[in-house]
Amino acid sequence: MGLHQNRKSDLFMFNNFNLYKNLPNSSGVYLMKNAAGEIIYVGKAGNLKKRVSSYFLRPQDGRVSMLVREIVKIDYKKTDTVIEALILEAELIKKYSPKYNIKDKDNKSFLYVEITKEEFPRVILAREKDLKKESDSPQRIFGPYTSASSIREALKIIRKIFPYSLHRTLISRESHSRARRPCFDYEIGLCPGVCAGFITRKEYLKNIRNMKLLFQGKKKQIFKNLEKEMKKESREQEFEKAEKLRRQIFALKHINDVALINEAERINVGERSAEIRIEGYDISNISGASAVGSMIVFVNGAPLKNEYRKFKIKTVLGSDDVGMLREILFRRFSRHKSDWHLPNLVLIDGGKPQVNATKNVLDSLDFKIPIIGVAKGAERKKNEIIGKIPKGISEETLISVRDEAHRFAITYHKKLRGREFIK
Repeated sequence: MGLHQNRKSDLFMFNNFNLYKNLPNSSGVYLMKNAAGEIIYVGKAGNLKKRVSSYFLRPQDGRVSMLVREIVKIDYKKTDTVIEALILEAELIKKYSPKYNIKDKDNKSFLYVEITKEEFPRVILAREKDLKKESDSPQRIFGPYTSASSIREALKIIRKIFPYSLHRTLISRESHSRARRPCFDYEIGLCPGVCAGFITRKEYLKNIRNMKLLFQGKKKQIFKNLEKEMKKESREQEFEKAEKLRRQIFALKHINDVALINEAERINVGERSAEIRIEGYDISNISGASAVGSMIVFVNGAPLKNEYRKFKIKTVLGSDDVGMLREILFRRFSRHKSDWHLPNLVLIDGGKPQVNATKNVLDSLDFKIPIIGVAKGAERKKNEIIGKIPKGISEETLISVRDEAHRFAITYHKKLRGREFIK
C-alpha cells in the first residue's frame, strides 16, 4: 500500500513538473487553465518558471490549494520588463475575469490608473467606486490592478522616464512665470515644471501620449516616436532636446524594476530579523539659514553610527521645519537602496505636525512603518510621546534616539554655519 502511494505521489509530482518545465526564466504573465480550457487565474512574474513552480513545490492551503487542484494547463506571455507584465496582467484580468483573481475580492477595491482630462492632465490612482468622483470625463482609464503596492511602485519608475504633474488645480497661463518657484517633485525629476511654466502644454502632452502607449502595451511605438523626434531635434541643432530624448530612450530600454519584483519583501524587510531598528530624524536651522536634517540609527537600543546620514535642505526656504522634514524623508525613502535597511520604527523630534507630515510621506511611497513623535511639553519640562510605542521598545530608548538625532543635526548645522562665516 505504501509503495502504491509513493508511485501515485511521484506521478502527481511528475505531472506538475510537466506544467512548468518549459516556462522561461524571464518576466511575463502566466495564464492557468482548468480541464474545460477556462482561464481561472492570471499572474505576473519576474521569473516565470520560478514563480509558477512555487505553486507546486511549496505547501499551499485555502484558496491557493483549491486553485492548484484545478490547473491542467499553463500558458504564458513573455515581456521585456516586470512593469510590462503588470500592465499585461491587468489587461488580461479585465478581458477574462478569472474566478481566482476576483474571488473573495471586492471589485470596487481594485486600483485603476486614470489620466485626467485637464489642460495639463494628471496621472492618478483611483478605486473603481471613486473614478467618477475624481474626474467626470477622464481621458483614459487603465486597469484593474489587484496589487496596490505594485502599481504604485510601477508609477514611480515610469514617472522618472515620463515626468508628469500632480497639481490638482488648473494653473492659469498668467501664473506660468519663471519667477514662480517649482515644486519639490520638479527638483527630484518627477515633474516637468508645470507649476513654474518650464514646459509648454504641447511638450507636456507628448509625455502623456507616451504613457498611454505604455499602458496599452505599445512600447515599440514609443521608441518610434522618440527616435523620430530625436532625429528632428538633431537636424535643427537642438542638441540639448535631442540628448534628453536619447536619455528617455535609454531609460525605457533599461528599466530597473527589481524593486517591483521584490516589493512585498522590501516593505517587510524589517520583519526578517530579530533586530529592532529605529531611525530618528531632526531638523536644525536658524531662521532657515544653513538648514540641515539628520538621520540617526539605533539597533537594539544602541547607536549604529556608520549608518547615520546628513542632509542639506535643498528645496525649502525660510523657517519651515515641517517642509524640511518632508524633504529629507522623501529623499531618504524614495531613493531606498538595498544597503539601506528599512526601520521597524521612525522617530521624529517634534509634535503632531511633524508626525502627520511623516505619515503623509510614507503613505505616498507606500511604506507601512510605525511613527513616533517626541515633543517637549507645553512648558518644555516634560517629553510628550505622540503615537503608540511598539512592543519591545522602551520610552527611555525613544528619548535617547531623539536626543542623538538632535545632537547630530546641531553638530552638522554648526559645521556648515562655520564654513559660511569663514567665507
